[in-house]
Amino acid sequence: MRKYFIFFISILFLLTSCAAQTKSATPEVTNDLSTLTWSSCHGNFQCATMKVPIDYSNKSLGEFNISVIRYRDSNQHNRIGSLVINPGGPGASGIEFALNAEYIINPDVLERYDIVGFDPRGVGESSAIHCLSGKEQDAQFASDAKPDNDAEYAQALKDTQEFVDKCIAKTPNISHFTTQEAAQDMEMLRQALGDKKLNYLGYSYGTYLGALYAQQFPDSVGRFILDGAIDSAIPIEEQIIVQAKSFDRALTNFISYCHKQQECTLPTNATSQYFVDLFKQVSITPLKTKDRLVTENLVVIGTASALYDDVSGWPSLVLAIGEAQNGDGKTFAELADAYNGRNPDGTYANNENDANIIIQCSDWKQHRTIDQIRTNAPLYAKAAPVLGPYVAYAGITCDLLNKSLNIQRPENSRTSFNTATPVLIIGTTQDPATPYAWAKALHSYILGSRLITLKGEGHTAYGRGSACIDDAVDNYLVNGTVPTKDPMCTQ
Repeated sequence: MRKYFIFFISILFLLTSCAAQTKSATPEVTNDLSTLTWSSCHGNFQCATMKVPIDYSNKSLGEFNISVIRYRDSNQHNRIGSLVINPGGPGASGIEFALNAEYIINPDVLERYDIVGFDPRGVGESSAIHCLSGKEQDAQFASDAKPDNDAEYAQALKDTQEFVDKCIAKTPNISHFTTQEAAQDMEMLRQALGDKKLNYLGYSYGTYLGALYAQQFPDSVGRFILDGAIDSAIPIEEQIIVQAKSFDRALTNFISYCHKQQECTLPTNATSQYFVDLFKQVSITPLKTKDRLVTENLVVIGTASALYDDVSGWPSLVLAIGEAQNGDGKTFAELADAYNGRNPDGTYANNENDANIIIQCSDWKQHRTIDQIRTNAPLYAKAAPVLGPYVAYAGITCDLLNKSLNIQRPENSRTSFNTATPVLIIGTTQDPATPYAWAKALHSYILGSRLITLKGEGHTAYGRGSACIDDAVDNYLVNGTVPTKDPMCTQ
């Protein structure tokens, strides 16, 4: 799942953004550390490890390992180069994503490119961020993301500080997992691949990574697609509110959809208040499965997870609601587990949740103290009555982390820039995770870019059933054809 939403006291409901951070000039990135030595892996794939500096401004600090995977189609002809892909996050594995190359990339593109995935620094098989064990993650996801009194708030602060302390203790060089540094790693990867320009397909958080790369290395931008774009120039606090409002709007659209279905499990007069009441009821009496209690926070996560995709997620939410009316939390638990990367046996697939938190905290300047976060919490509930209360406290983790590390994060800024090749930016009008306004903002400051719009529901657009979107992207990748105007597509 292509995540991006700030959620939970110490979890960000995954989103990310796209714009420049105000920093000193980018250090020169020259790949003098490693080449890529490929070996067979995962059947028809090749794997390699690349070394990158932990700190590009102080290379004596040492290196991180970056895991890379490549798929080369057996029918490849007239090779254009490599297409580097990123599924989102932050924290999602590019290795795991690339293993599905044959299913996520159209055949005409596969025949012209090597499909290359990599786990960014801090993620998966690369030098990774570590914070919690599987059981500790279970406890974290089940805990109360919406403290309603002094005792619950005090417990939330205690739990969050313990989380921060574990991350710092278990993750060497924890201050060097920023997306700006990951973008520099991607320039190292381009050089190691031997490509004159970087061809790139990034979804959601991957648009942030791609945009930071394009800003730092505009002359190296090849055929670039940013799908589900983010505008990181707005303050993180405002970004969270905008996203919460988008999820609430998606929930309203879901309710309208449900009422048109023969098997709708909502009452005929249900509004979004139904979910406010559902969450409150579950906070008092958790739902059950045969081996777990499904708490308020898991039901909230499961609801948000379903809203990412109207094709499969919405029908699952219909089913989950019906089960919940009988005290059964099976489908809500499955939806939450799919979002959280929890396996049926209770283990977690990778370190995505830990990496997501640390990377997001590394990328954003927090403008409010802990006391201000609590004081301003009602503003989130007012802006987005259903999901707003559950993201109102998201800044606490980053505030405690940065204080523990004694780090002042820079402001993000919006800076217009040109690129060697026009960039394609894709936005979906009803995207709950990366609102359409962010795609328009990114389009405005990547000069010469094209904005492709999908009028519809769900998160991201390429490969989700719109021939208009897919044809525009594939024609651009295969033939280099840039739309003469900004296309408007439907599902």
